[in-house]
Amino acid sequence: MKRIRAPGPGEISAAMLAETGATLVELGHSERRAAFNESDAAINRKVHSALGHGLRPLICIGDSAEEKRWQVSRESVVRQMKIALYGLSHQQALRTLIAYEPVWAIGEHGTPVSPQEAGVIHQALRQALCERFGHETGTRIPLLYGGSVTLQNAVELLRQQEINGLFIGRAAWDAQGYCDIVQRVTQEFILQAQ
Repeated sequence: MKRIRAPGPGEISAAMLAETGATLVELGHSERRAAFNESDAAINRKVHSALGHGLRPLICIGDSAEEKRWQVSRESVVRQMKIALYGLSHQQALRTLIAYEPVWAIGEHGTPVSPQEAGVIHQALRQALCERFGHETGTRIPLLYGGSVTLQNAVELLRQQEINGLFIGRAAWDAQGYCDIVQRVTQEFILQAQ
């Protein structure tokens, strides 16, 4: 077994994750950003480390209730994404997933975002990706939506042009709730394809 430099207490390094056989790592979740005061620059370092150890980073970005009130949500999440992806090659960027989770929409008392509002944010993210990496690469980086995803709103969220998938939180705590969402989405898009 090779020697791995240990991270801080309660932390796990990319090398340790890779050694377990993990292939995907979630970075930048709002709860970690708040609890551990993780900066955008720290998320960028973790993205580079994850990629360097063969892991696929799922990068969480999100706006606060204050940013929403000040009408700077788009600017805030685009900035977070740009910093997280800073210094990546096109090939590295294609290994990432971006999950937009408005902080004000998640958790027990979260207010669900309208599918149209989520769509507008995702359009801004896609535009920024295309500006940074070019159209061919920028359109291939998956953009996910997470933030009070429910059985009732999952299909409408996925109908938004730039939402490529869902990052389901609380609704997935119950296996049946998660399966219900998957089944409804699958049925809807199979019917649509016929």
